[in-house]
Parts: sequence; structure tokens; C-alpha cells
Amino acid sequence: MTLRSAPVDDFSLAYNRMGSGPPVLLLHGWPGDRTDYRSVVPLLAERAEVIVPDFRGFGESDKHDRPPLEAYTRDQQAASVLALIDELGLEQPIVAGYDIGSRVAQVIAGSRPDVLRSLVLVPPLPGAGERVFEPKILAEFWYQNFHNLELPERLIDGNPDAVRTYLSHFWSHWSGPGYELQDADLDHLVDVYSPPGAFTASIAWYRARSGTLSRAREERPPAPEDRIHTRTTVLWPEHDPLFPQEWADMLEQWFSDVDVRLLDGVGHFVPLEAPRQLADAILEQL
Repeated sequence: MTLRSAPVDDFSLAYNRMGSGPPVLLLHGWPGDRTDYRSVVPLLAERAEVIVPDFRGFGESDKHDRPPLEAYTRDQQAASVLALIDELGLEQPIVAGYDIGSRVAQVIAGSRPDVLRSLVLVPPLPGAGERVFEPKILAEFWYQNFHNLELPERLIDGNPDAVRTYLSHFWSHWSGPGYELQDADLDHLVDVYSPPGAFTASIAWYRARSGTLSRAREERPPAPEDRIHTRTTVLWPEHDPLFPQEWADMLEQWFSDVDVRLLDGVGHFVPLEAPRQLADAILEQL
């Protein structure tokens, strides 16, 4: 059953709440929604209370036509998630996230470490810095520049066939060699990304300067006292073309308590490609 949060800045989040036990909050990525965790939730729900929201601008959550820097930044996405934690009375949840969800989880841990028990993160993570601009890697980030043009509205938004073609590219190119998104699951994503304004809302994240390219040149290690001190487990997949495993080498400059685990044979979409490994990393923290 889909539930809805109280609005923050007029944005209400759609979410699911299942199971019983210590709370776990799962944060999705682009180009997905909260159903990214459909294979993880059953592995957790017998031992944990699992909450899975759609971010602002995604899935069944509210999508408002507002300037991205006023409504869709990392801090504003985190504010909606923090408000959901408070609204549901979640006592120090474990927060897991990949892609956009990883960035938002890091913002929460940096600003409100008191509300979290621990983090389980999948890239992106800090430490890439200017390595993002190496030619082979930079070519993979073309879409973040594209999302900042007016062309997505003209070529993709509101056009189900274009949405299908565009999203299926990423689900194929970013996944590991053993994973293929099922037709029914792609159909669902096309349904939620195709209504007029929906695709544009989903890329507001990049237009709010929250993507990797927008932040790479400004990235500097924090002072030791400003590192994320929340206990953190990082699962770093082998076949993510955006984030090579070698980039895990700097994490101790941003996290004071971090355990890095390399996932062989897995691509970008860890919740669907390696649900057991992700669930086990979360269950270890209960």
C-alpha cells in the first residue's frame, strides 16, 4: 500500500512501510524509483521495519514545476527525508542508498548524525575529485551535461517511446554483465517517468548542481572533525562505468569509520543486481 508523507515545501513523498523491528530507510537512484528495492525489502522485512520513499520529483511523490535550485537540491531532498523520519518517529534508522540516494544519505549523516544508526552506501561517494575529468570517465557523464540543456523537455518529456529508449540505455549500459531489467519493470518506469513534467522533475537533481560533475572541482577533504562519523559500510560494484573501484582509495579522508567491500560481477544497480549482499550489509547493523 502506498502511503504519503506530510508535505515539506508543498512536496509530499510517496512511500511504503513494511515489516517490524529496528527501522531501515532505503533511498533509490536515477533512473529509478522506490521499486528499485523490490528484491531487498523481502530479505529485510522479517527482522526490520523497512521504509522506502520516492524522492521529490520521482515515482508517485509530488512533482512541482519550480526552479531546481529552490526545490530539488541535495539539501532539500534530505529535508524531505528527515521530515519523514521525524513524522514516522523512526528511532535512529539504518539508512541505505545508491546513486542519488547515496548522496542524500551522506547529506543527512553530515547534517544530522544524531538521527542515524549507520549507513550502507553504494557509489557515488566522495574522493573522485578531478579524476572524473579523465577522458574515458568523462565520456560516461555526458548525460549530466545533457540534462542541463533544454533538449530533454523537447525530446523526451511526455513522450513514452522516447522515455523508454532513454531509460533503457542506462539500465543496460550501467548494469553488470549478468543483469537485464525485465520488461515489466521497464514498463513501470516508463509509466512513472512519462507523464508531462515527470521526466523533467527527475532531472532537476542535476539542474540543482547536485550531480557528480557539478561538484567534482570543488571537492576537498574535510577536516578530521568534519568527517562523517556515522558507522558506514560501502559496497562498491565492479562494473559501474561511472565509478571505478579504484576511487575507493580516498574514503578514509571523508569517513572516520568506514568498511569498504568490493562486489565482483555487479554493476551500478546494486539493489537489483546484488540484493542479498546489500541486505546482509544492512542486517549486520541491526
